[in-house]
Amino acid sequence: MRRLLAAATAAVIVACTLATAGTAAADPLPGPPFVDHAQWAHWGDLSSLRVYPTRAGRQAAGQLNNAAQGGEAWGEVLALAPDADIPGMRDQFMCHWSFAEIAEPGKTSWNLEPWRPQVDDATMVETRCNPGGTEEPF
Repeated sequence: MRRLLAAATAAVIVACTLATAGTAAADPLPGPPFVDHAQWAHWGDLSSLRVYPTRAGRQAAGQLNNAAQGGEAWGEVLALAPDADIPGMRDQFMCHWSFAEIAEPGKTSWNLEPWRPQVDDATMVETRCNPGGTEEPF
C-alpha cells in the first residue's frame, strides 16, 4: 500500500510538472537569496535540518529548468549550516527543491535528515524526499 501511494504521488508530481511546463518555462526565475534561514532540530539521537526558503526560493523551486538556482540555494544552505555537507543531504535538498512546491506548496520548512540512507533518484521521489522512513516525528 505504501509503495502504491508513493508511486501515485510520483505520478501526480510528474503530471503536474508536465502540465505546467509551458507556463513555468516562460516565467523568469527569481534571483537569490533562496534560503531565509536553516535551523537544526533534535529529538533523542535524531537530528533534522529545517531549511526555510524565501519567497523567491519557493517561486524558483516551483519552476522547471531551475537546477542552477538549486545549486546556488544549496550553497546558501551550506553557508548557514556548514555541517550539513554530508552524504545524502544535498540529494534530499534537491528533491525538495524540485518537488516540494509542486507536491506541498507553502510547506513551512524543507527538512533534511543526515540519518536517512542515500538512494537513487526514483526512490527519493517515491518516498517524497524522505527515504528510510516517514517524516521525522519532531
